Amino acid sequence: MSVDRRLVLKGLAAVSATAVAGCGGSSSVGDPTTPRGESAVAFTHGVASGDPLSDRVMLWTRLAPTGADTPTSIPVTVTVARDAAMTQVVGTWSAQARAAQDYCVKVDAAGLQQDRWYYYRFSSGGVLSPVGRTRTFPAAGRFVDRARFAVVSCSNYAFGLFSVYRAVAEQSDLDFVLHLGDYIYEYAPGEYGNFPDRDPLPPREIISLADYRERYAQYRSDIDLQRVHQQFPMICVWDDHESANDSWMGGAENHQPNTEGDWQVRKRASQQAYFEWLPIREQSPGNIERIWRDFQFGDLLDLFMLDTRLEGRDEPLDLPFDPARNSSSRRMISEAQSAWLLDGLRQSQSRWRVIGQQVMFAQINIAEIPAIDPRVPELRGNLSAINMDQWDGYAAERLRILNHIRDHNIDNVVILTGDIHSSWANEVYRNPVPITGELFAQPLAAEFITPSVTSPGFPEGLSELAGIALPLVNPHIRYFEGKSRGFILMDVNRQRAQAEWYYVRSINDFDQRGQLDERRTKAMKVDSGSSRLIRDPILSRPRTLRTALFNPDTPEQTV
Repeated sequence: MSVDRRLVLKGLAAVSATAVAGCGGSSSVGDPTTPRGESAVAFTHGVASGDPLSDRVMLWTRLAPTGADTPTSIPVTVTVARDAAMTQVVGTWSAQARAAQDYCVKVDAAGLQQDRWYYYRFSSGGVLSPVGRTRTFPAAGRFVDRARFAVVSCSNYAFGLFSVYRAVAEQSDLDFVLHLGDYIYEYAPGEYGNFPDRDPLPPREIISLADYRERYAQYRSDIDLQRVHQQFPMICVWDDHESANDSWMGGAENHQPNTEGDWQVRKRASQQAYFEWLPIREQSPGNIERIWRDFQFGDLLDLFMLDTRLEGRDEPLDLPFDPARNSSSRRMISEAQSAWLLDGLRQSQSRWRVIGQQVMFAQINIAEIPAIDPRVPELRGNLSAINMDQWDGYAAERLRILNHIRDHNIDNVVILTGDIHSSWANEVYRNPVPITGELFAQPLAAEFITPSVTSPGFPEGLSELAGIALPLVNPHIRYFEGKSRGFILMDVNRQRAQAEWYYVRSINDFDQRGQLDERRTKAMKVDSGSSRLIRDPILSRPRTLRTALFNPDTPEQTV
């Protein structure tokens, strides 16, 4: 999200395994008990899992040395079981928590059975971590009738409590959580949020590797964020604030080389810290630059996760109506990523093709918003400040994707988006301009945009105005809510993909954190074979799960 927008919107988780060498892992498979070491440790940042496949899942923790002795390497063991009591053990793995990777540990637990829930726990020096819960995906091509997952983004620690994370963690039947970026924010105290007792650490804008690590450590100390990671595997991508505001391949709006050094050094530091602190799998050994990757959930959905920030993006344009945005040479993603995405969409045999990505894909027509209210110029200014950072600033690249979908008759495409701190449901056309466009043709995709965890949306008054004015000249925008914090619950079956927006009551009241305002829940769906959005379908019913939720506040134990 741009600084301009920030200013104007204001207040706007017997088998084989592989232990990953990055982030402190090793390739050895070890004894289920870890010998006591000389250095005391604590699992103060909880446990996490992520990037589930049909036979493996990434398991994460961090060992925090607590004694005077801080060795360069600490042995750690992870145990995986079928039950929360950890009595039905299926395997153990050994790894090393290394100072060079900030004592983070990531183990790629391979050889697991498909479509199964597991429990896991780390141990070191006689200390046991909390127990985490995770799952593997159904094998590619296997019949699956339903998937349920939450979509979140934009969690600024300094703006308030992580009530949304707590609410997500209490949706007991989710298969996974999709985080679409802005997991952390880089700003100094007071620059973007000033909630009491939540000043960002270190107390400055983060630039160095040590800075990024300390900021992640602060975020991961939050019990509600720990709760989400402990209950479900997470599939994540970065957006801009994991490095710096409005970042692109060669720089960022919030990076000044004269005072903050070389951008490539800062970008590399941010990427290293991300791969250390998130349960994400390297696509090739040592590669911390590529996060675009895909997942298959049986034959129900193929999930394509994009990187629209650091890997191939050209610098955003300054002017909202700059004709250069239509240049065929401007890239939002690299040629390699584009070829991977287009080939994947064309070859997909699943019922649904889901694209998880960072910035709004559908078009926004700003210039023709009618002057129905004296505040319309202010609204146009708000929208102009964000427009060129989105796919609207890379129109030819977007058109290539849409032409590919049309030319190859690819159906059931759903785009999931974060970034803009507000809720949207959009029908996606090549040209959605009323009358002269394609609004009477079949949409090529549907886009659902998740609100933020804490970051501010549109100011009071402008949000309501936008909800009235935007659809008048953007009838493909079928739902908009501009100021509430929450998440999307996606319920996908063979007949339809349904998005349900849930909003929390407060991010300011500790006693209310996690409480949902059920009166404001909104649902939109798209039926299989049609990308037209249908308003207000019946809310989906939760599954009945036999896998246990448990108290995430359980402290480490000593054996």
